[in-house]
Amino acid sequence: MKKYTWLLIVSMSAATNLFAAPTIVRSPDEKVAASFEVKDGALFYSVSKGDKRLVGASKLEIFAGAKMTIVDQSVRESDTSWKPVYGQFSTIRDHHRELTLSLTADGTPVKLLCRAFDTGIGFRFVLSKKAAGQSMTYSSEYKVLNGAAHYAGQRGVQIGSMTKAKSISVPLVTVRRDGLHVALLGSDLYSAADFESMRIRYSTAVKGLVATSSAVAMGEGQLTPWRVILIGESAGDLTVNTVALNLAAPCKLADTSWIKPGKGLWDWRIHGYNNGEFAYGIDTRSYLHLIDFCAAQGIEYFTIDDHWYKKAGNGKMTVAPEVNIAKVMAYAKEKGVKIMLYYDRKKGNFGDETLFEHYASLGAAGMKYGFMGNKAGFTRNAINAAAANKLLINFHDGPVPMTGVERTMPNLITREYCHAQQDSRSAFTPKTFLKMAMVSALCGPLDMSNGNFGITSINAGEREKGPRKKNSYVSTVVSEVARNLVIYTGLVTLPDAPEEYQKKAELFEFLKIMPATWDDTRVVNSKIGNYITVARRSGDAWFVGSVSDQTKRTLEVPLDFLEAGKTYEATVYQDTSDAHGVNNAEAFEIITSTVQRGEAITAKMAVGGGHAMILRPSQ
Repeated sequence: MKKYTWLLIVSMSAATNLFAAPTIVRSPDEKVAASFEVKDGALFYSVSKGDKRLVGASKLEIFAGAKMTIVDQSVRESDTSWKPVYGQFSTIRDHHRELTLSLTADGTPVKLLCRAFDTGIGFRFVLSKKAAGQSMTYSSEYKVLNGAAHYAGQRGVQIGSMTKAKSISVPLVTVRRDGLHVALLGSDLYSAADFESMRIRYSTAVKGLVATSSAVAMGEGQLTPWRVILIGESAGDLTVNTVALNLAAPCKLADTSWIKPGKGLWDWRIHGYNNGEFAYGIDTRSYLHLIDFCAAQGIEYFTIDDHWYKKAGNGKMTVAPEVNIAKVMAYAKEKGVKIMLYYDRKKGNFGDETLFEHYASLGAAGMKYGFMGNKAGFTRNAINAAAANKLLINFHDGPVPMTGVERTMPNLITREYCHAQQDSRSAFTPKTFLKMAMVSALCGPLDMSNGNFGITSINAGEREKGPRKKNSYVSTVVSEVARNLVIYTGLVTLPDAPEEYQKKAELFEFLKIMPATWDDTRVVNSKIGNYITVARRSGDAWFVGSVSDQTKRTLEVPLDFLEAGKTYEATVYQDTSDAHGVNNAEAFEIITSTVQRGEAITAKMAVGGGHAMILRPSQ
């Protein structure tokens, strides 16, 4: 860990016109700047990169309508590094300059912190003792300029003109006409007691976006969430941007040794699959069979989804008669497989004060929590209770986009702030996958459940939980492999039947040896909704995945991320020339070659297709 801090501007007293000019804080490379000034009692900010204005003069408030006055200011520079428990990088550098503005809002002291990074800006308020009991409306306008296209929310949906009042979910990504990409989101909601997730609406009054969240001030040191603006030359730059993580509070767990990222099998999509010798259902026999597969293939986790229990209430669970949960848990422990157990509040309230203790007593490694709702306070409590019982947690079904929490509480291993596979074709297509990978993923790790190998069987309707419309699932098996590399998550969830993986054992080998946490990550190609290429490094090996939309596509993958002077053995997994995301989805081939830095590999992808590689230094 390295740490350097410099005071750049010494705190100054508020003389009569000392702050008449805008106060500016610049990033360490001097290119990104945030400017603040008070006009007619209102605080305004703007953001620029070089000579490009990214956010026009926009109002910033903590108490609605309060008259703001700047009292004092200081700027410091900090350069540190930290190591996440899991993620896209083994070490993350946190280099920023922080402006502290001491303000009064109708006479109430309050501080504004703004941190300027080379790739983004974050700002938040810190409350004083005098603020206690007051109602806060944390409001920040975003006058986003030069936008050509806008994408937002849990599914990365494209937003139209943005000239009408509408509710917009975070993150919001704007692709500017000059090519810059700007994302709006939050960070460290976990630390902001009493605040819920912010809401964004287009305001005709200000001709821009307004983000709001409310709470009651509790006094000295209370924090608002960070409002975050990310800046990148491409969509891919945003996906590896670490500003939101750096703004989140450092890890609060003294011991993280029990938090293990990994891969897992999931039973939900397998129900009803019959290979002629074994029919999968919700029963002990099926669970034991799936645990055997995990143990044999080195898959660390097995997620048991809904219906293993019938109802819950008053600290008790009625387990399905077909399931001997004690036997299943004991067998998993014997085989060295960790169990993630589902919990659904729609099936009754067990009692959250004892729920996590109960799951720990069953021997679960973690909980998949469904239908808990977009409630920040509830989510904070659930994460804390899970950690107290050394349980991982995976929130599903519209969870809170609590960006950065995986740094603060890394037992949050993943969440479904996206649309997972097979439920609805309107929500999940190759194009939508690519939107979620470059928009929704900005909020953190996603549980998207990629990795279907029996695509023909799925499209034929041979699964109880398959798509509602036959032949509507567009993907190739190579794309399924690449999607698992593209999506960042602490728990890679594989949704298909063991027999389908065994039929394509050579292809499954990629998923078996692919890590779930990384030393370095690069995005080589990217265009929202169209294509992406991600390269991730573990040790001295690189894993590379490319995914295309419904268009047959060829991408060049420059190997500039390889170490100079070394020769690498490349194992390439690709669609065959006649592969097709609907008509011939399971056709793949594996080729090998030797490559070096400075060369490029051509990724040829079918309709709905993909391309995957493993690059290892030659012995």
